[in-house]
Amino acid sequence: MSSHTLIPDLLRTLPEGEIVDVCIGLRWTAVVLETGDGRRCGLASTLAGTHEHTGEPDIPAAGHLAGSPASELAAYLLAGHPTRRSVGMATVNALLPRTPQAWVDQNAEETILRLGMGKRVVLIGHFPFVPRLRAQLAHLDVLDQNPKAGDLPPEAAPDVLPRADVIAITSMTIYNNTLEPLLDLCPPQAQVMLLGPSTPLSPVLFRYGVSILAGSIVENIEAVVRAVEQGGNFRQVHHAGVRLVTLRADHLLGAKFA
Repeated sequence: MSSHTLIPDLLRTLPEGEIVDVCIGLRWTAVVLETGDGRRCGLASTLAGTHEHTGEPDIPAAGHLAGSPASELAAYLLAGHPTRRSVGMATVNALLPRTPQAWVDQNAEETILRLGMGKRVVLIGHFPFVPRLRAQLAHLDVLDQNPKAGDLPPEAAPDVLPRADVIAITSMTIYNNTLEPLLDLCPPQAQVMLLGPSTPLSPVLFRYGVSILAGSIVENIEAVVRAVEQGGNFRQVHHAGVRLVTLRADHLLGAKFA
């Protein structure tokens, strides 16, 4: 695949919808919309811009987004401003056609452990479960923009990714524009997972070498939006009504979109 085609490919698969609500919380962004299949909510981690009192607003038409075509906000995924990209990612996750028959109720940590026993595992993004993985996996490299004790910086990716058997990449790399260069470094035989609540459960990712998607489905929209707008962390947002699921390419065979 050529560089920087993933997001346009993803946007082309989306149906239209109408925005109901946009909530940009301290840690999470939630977008609620109506589609032909009913009301849905999508999540994305909030990427903060610089705090300025003047100049171009972070979100154009803030306070007046309800009723907007969802495609307009989904296109924010291509914007230069980080907070707009968060809104775009959450909108995409709300719009994506769903394949509930293909979902497996398994979180990313369980999946990494199952695949990574006796293998070389690389995790891009320092998730809360890293200490538990380190205690159980023989070889785990963790790369992060802000490395903690035992982590590696992003610059180590060309050294560790080509030798990995299992690679798990935070979905925030989609909207901070680093995913495609990372995928180019992954060896063809590796199992590559995209993980985190922002992960789009879309078969488009399988065309780019991703083999497993570990994401989230909002099941209680009102409670989740309330947790987001009150600054909840993901543990709180999860308990408010989010289902963690994984999707594999082979699970899509025979599945119907809803």
